[in-house]
Amino acid sequence: MGEGVRRAVTWIAAGVVAVPIVLALRMNRPRPTLWSGLGELPPCDGFDFPVGAPDGDGYYDAQPFGRNYHLGNDWNGNGGGDSDLGDPVYAVANGVVGHTRDHHGGWGRVLRIVHACGVESLYAHLDTLEVPVGVTVRRGQRIGTIGTAHGVYRAHLHFELRTQPLPLGGGYAADTTGFLDPTAYIRAHRPLR
Repeated sequence: MGEGVRRAVTWIAAGVVAVPIVLALRMNRPRPTLWSGLGELPPCDGFDFPVGAPDGDGYYDAQPFGRNYHLGNDWNGNGGGDSDLGDPVYAVANGVVGHTRDHHGGWGRVLRIVHACGVESLYAHLDTLEVPVGVTVRRGQRIGTIGTAHGVYRAHLHFELRTQPLPLGGGYAADTTGFLDPTAYIRAHRPLR
């Protein structure tokens, strides 16, 4: 493998088939990747926001990446409270759904999408999961709805971007290795319109 390419050993063992994958994010070049029989990942052609697509209109980030060691963004509707319960959640980029599962507890329903540019998007606390594992999704495609993790929280979307195949984790950590600031990354990788 060339310099700057890292090889991931496996995806998480909790409900996801172990899948080796080569991450070439830092090399800034496309990489065809097969994902355990799911086929080749569709090319990345930019990123949109996961709510209020494509620009996040009508939503705000109540807990940004890094604040209180938060590893993602918490997207809330501008109306506050549970006003966004059931609102649509969209795929931020083209990819293949690699994981859908109700983890209960503080995570609730979680959906993970693998993208060909070496990034994984994670959507948590969902009310509904609308795409199954193995399905190819397109940027802007509806994949679920905002939930409350079965009443654990007020309605919001917990959203993460990852550069490594990591276990689900706890959503908070001082070490951000393998995580991206979702808002900064999306803003830097908007599609050409």
